[in-house]
Amino acid sequence: MFGLICPSYGIDMAPSDVLLNVATKCVNPMAKNYCTACVSPRSDANCDAANECSKTIDVWSENEQFVAIREAKMCGCSKDFVHGLAMPRVPITGVEDPRRKEQIWEFAWKVAQEQIKTGSIALAVNPKTHRSQNQLHIHLARLDPKAMPKFSQYPHAYVDDLTRVWAVADHIASKSGLVDYGVLVIQSSPAQYMVLVTPESTEREFIIWSCE
Repeated sequence: MFGLICPSYGIDMAPSDVLLNVATKCVNPMAKNYCTACVSPRSDANCDAANECSKTIDVWSENEQFVAIREAKMCGCSKDFVHGLAMPRVPITGVEDPRRKEQIWEFAWKVAQEQIKTGSIALAVNPKTHRSQNQLHIHLARLDPKAMPKFSQYPHAYVDDLTRVWAVADHIASKSGLVDYGVLVIQSSPAQYMVLVTPESTEREFIIWSCE
């Protein structure tokens, strides 16, 4: 799930395609017809909505493959609250999409390190049945300390780096009989990460997703 983006222009699209539009139409402000093709333009672009948080995005980082933005849930919150999204810049629906790239996890972690203290970083992606958007998006947020005792209730494994997260998550899910699942990644030690899978919403179960 993600925060409500209020479109600055009346673009006709399914509500579940908003993040797809953001990822593919809103990153490059130099694109032709940018302000009218993009549902929520960059706050540093010269569009009418430039000063309205809920109608714009802040781009934290971008490369040719991925983009990381401020989550709309940050609008109206104190500076202590951090919640971002990392997304591919091409259409990839979610966990179930075979076109997903392993590199997104390293990208997301590096961006999170710039926004959040390393010891509390959590990366979370929801299962298909617990998401409102059909564009893959990894939540960048703080781990909810109250969620840590829950880890033993869910299948998980440990990896030395973030280059095999999808592969490890697939293996854990397969062994556990899970077809639809979400993924949580946290750093369990200075040289190790925990990869946890669950049929529940990782956003709701494990991270501080809202300032309310």
